[in-house]
Parts: sequence; C-alpha cells; structure tokens
Amino acid sequence: MIRLPSIKINEELSEEKVLEKVLHKNNLKLEEIKNWHIYKKSIDARKKPDIYYNYIFDVELVNKNKENKFEKVEYYKLDNIEVKRKSSKRPVIIGAGPAGLFSAIILVENGIKPIIFERGKKVEERIIDVNNFINTRKFSTNSNVQFGEGGAGTFSDGKLNTGNTSIYSRKVLEEFVKFGAPKEILYVAKPHLGTDNLVKILKNMRNYIIENGGEFRFQEKVIDFEIKDGTIKSVISETLNKEINKTETDAVVLAIGHSARDTFKKLFEIGVQISPKNFAVGVRIEHLQKDINYAQYGNQTKLKLGSADYKLVYHAKNGRTCYTFCMCPGGKVIASNSEENAIVTNGMSNFARDGENANSALLVNISIQDFYKNSPLDGIDFQEKLEKDAFNLGGNNYNAPIQRVEDFLQNRESSFIGKVKPTYKPGIKLTNLNKILPDFISDTIKEALLELNKKLYGFADNDAILTGIETRSSSPVQITRDKETLNSTNVVGLYPCGEGAGYAGGIMTSAIDGIKCSLKILES
Repeated sequence: MIRLPSIKINEELSEEKVLEKVLHKNNLKLEEIKNWHIYKKSIDARKKPDIYYNYIFDVELVNKNKENKFEKVEYYKLDNIEVKRKSSKRPVIIGAGPAGLFSAIILVENGIKPIIFERGKKVEERIIDVNNFINTRKFSTNSNVQFGEGGAGTFSDGKLNTGNTSIYSRKVLEEFVKFGAPKEILYVAKPHLGTDNLVKILKNMRNYIIENGGEFRFQEKVIDFEIKDGTIKSVISETLNKEINKTETDAVVLAIGHSARDTFKKLFEIGVQISPKNFAVGVRIEHLQKDINYAQYGNQTKLKLGSADYKLVYHAKNGRTCYTFCMCPGGKVIASNSEENAIVTNGMSNFARDGENANSALLVNISIQDFYKNSPLDGIDFQEKLEKDAFNLGGNNYNAPIQRVEDFLQNRESSFIGKVKPTYKPGIKLTNLNKILPDFISDTIKEALLELNKKLYGFADNDAILTGIETRSSSPVQITRDKETLNSTNVVGLYPCGEGAGYAGGIMTSAIDGIKCSLKILES
C-alpha cells in the first residue's frame, strides 16, 4: 500500500468524505483506489480555538505505476511461522492478563495447546466479586481488581497507546478488533477499549483459545516450581479446594502481573534470578472533566472531540520527577488492593468516557537506593508499608484517605469537599495525606502541582481531590532473562514475561511481550 500525506480537517465528516478530500488533494480519483483505510487520526489543539483533526490514509492503487510518487508501506504479518517445537509437553502460561492471553493466542494459532493457570476467576464472575467488595467491603484475595481474567488492565481505561514501535503492535490491535473491540482503535492516536468493552473481548478471547485446544484452569494458583539442573520440569498448583496438582512441562510463560507478591517470594526462595528495579509512588488526582476540556480545547464547538486527556511531567529541584500516568478521562478512582487491610488506588473509565470527573495518577519516581537494604524484594516492603498506612489513615475499613489540593499544599487536614466530588468506593475519609507520604514524595508533588498548573490551567485547582495511595504503576522487581532466548538467566524454559516480570508497562507492551515469548517457544 502507499501512504498519502496528512490532511487537516476542521469539521465533522464521515470517513468517506475525508477520503474524497485527501484523494482530491493528491490528484487521485476514487475509481483508482482498490483498497483503503485510515492509518492515523489525531487531534491538534495547539492553537485554540483553531482545532482540527489530522488524518493519514493508506491506500492501494489499481494502477501500480502511480505508486512511485508516494511513500510505500508494508504491514508486518505473523504468517507462515516455522514451528520448530517438537516437545510433547504442553507449555504452561501463568496468568491470564494481556501477556498471558496473547502468548496463548500465538501458541494456539500455530497448533500448540497451552495450559493457562489463573488464580482468579473468569471476568464475568470477577466483576461480581469487585462489585461485592464495593458494596459490602468483603474482600476476596484471589478475585479483585488485580487478580482474575484480563489482569489489572481490565479495570482501567483499557489504554492501548504506547511509545513502543514493535512490529507486533498492529497484530495486537487487529486481534482486539477481531474479538470485539471498536475498529477505530486501529487508527486513533490514543486508542482505548474501556472496561465495558473489555469484558466482552476477554470472553471472546477465552473461547477462541479453548476452541483451538488451549486449557484454562481458573481459581488454581501456581505455588511452586520444580527445577532440575537449571531447567524447568513442572509447576505445582493449588486449587480452591486445596488440592495439589503437578503439571509437567518444559516451557513456562511467567505472566504473573505486578501484584503477585507471593509468587515473587517463591521464585526468590528457589533461586530464580531477580533484581530490584525503579518504580513510582503517588496519589490519584481528580478534576471536573469539563474543566480539563476547557483547559485543552477552550471554547471550541465545531468538532465533537469527546473528553480531553493530558500527559504531564515535571522535573523537580530535588532531582525527582513527578508525572501523570494512566489518565482516565470521564472516569473514576477505584480500589485496587490485592491484599486485605490495604488501600491501593487506580483509575478506570468506560469506552464512552462520559463520567463527570477526570482522574490520573500523580507519581514520583522511586529509585533502588530509596528502598534497597539486603533483598531485591525490598521494594515490595516499601509499597506494602504505604498501602497499610493509607488503610489506617482512612479509618481501617477500606475508606480511602482523600484531601483537597489546597489543603495538601498547606499541609492541613481537609474539612470539606468542594466542587470536585470524589468517586472512590466503597468510601472516603477527609484527612491529610502528608502524614503517610515520605517527605521527598510530598515535597515533589507540591512543587509539581504548582508548576504543572502553568502547563494545564486548573491542574492545581483548590478543590481538586487527591486520593491515596497509588503504588502499583509498575513492578518493583525484574525477573531477569536472556536478551536473545528470553529464558530466565538461570532457568532454561522459564520465560519471565510482561509487566510483573519487569518487561512491560501497560496492556500493549504486555501483549507484545507475550507474543515475543511464545515466538521463542515455537522456535525452540
């Protein structure tokens, strides 16, 4: 195909009408086009209120001689993979998040039938447990926002934007569309799925994997690994009824997610190479979505732009970096703990992004030197202390501690809620977050709030709400692996994979990493 130069559109038009304009601009006619699709659609809001869409089209011409005037493009396809794997043993995938699911899809597409262990429940059952916690405060340690089919990304915005330039990115997007995602994710600049869409998509993925020979073992947690002479031999699992099973295998995709702390500890105990890594800690910040829309788009009324987002970063005087992460337009702040008596926050939104509030993580980088004492797992201890402190500050009943931005900056306890109403459930408690945040985090966030307000008007609004605490933006460890084989550096056949292993950061990069690990299994 060929890629046509971008075109600016400042009105709401159908895709076909935009195509007509771009063809006219490039002296082409519709009858000369054999095939076409939008490659990218983005918003340019740099000169408010003169806001417009940027479209880029890829087309296939009937007359190939005309192609020479334009940029030629090729799409990488995972076709005709040479499967060298001859083992009769079935690969094991631990975790049914994006990394685990895409690892399974690649295997079944190539005739290999994996067994997928997931400590949590199927997504439709998992949602019941999450809602039950919100309504009754009864917490399930294996079926929650972190654990269960789809992983932590199920209860988020389903964001698919990434800086990763992998050749497999298109494969991930196409698979999501195949399983029920809106087609627009293939070309919008910042694609997202929405939690409401993800439920349907995950069920379709599961059914496809099963229909092609894959096997799911829900509510069965891997508790140990048999390793002999530096090679994986089997995994030991435990069912809900405490039944212990041993599954022989020679390939294990370790897609356990960033909150599988018990598995991290077991891997360290049996000698699998693990290293500490940097991560980030902070709070969730909420604003009125209409205020974010105005700050980003002004009084623009010509285009139906939907809920605006933002991505901000500030380098503080103390050398720390404060940045926004996992911004959820029209969303809400949710409880994301994976353990009892702890508070962890995250953000989520449905595909329509039509909620009253916008929210985002506001994070400060944590370096290894901040927490390391004598174990690569010390970062987990750092996280756990903050999560338990937040639980205590909230009143020991799963209420999240919250504070108005004005009060946070003045280091005083909040006594009222202003125009921004907090969305966190099951409940909230007005307090002073400075009491639990280390000084270097508090000081960095305070400085950043005032500076980021200069970049995005209203970011430090007095009534904006801070909710504590966000600790799970990324894994605090890395399960080290060989760059070429993707095997663990000291266990052959063990493939550390995705966000929990320290090799991804979000749905897209986790899915891509799952693809990479399965390709190595097929090649082995």
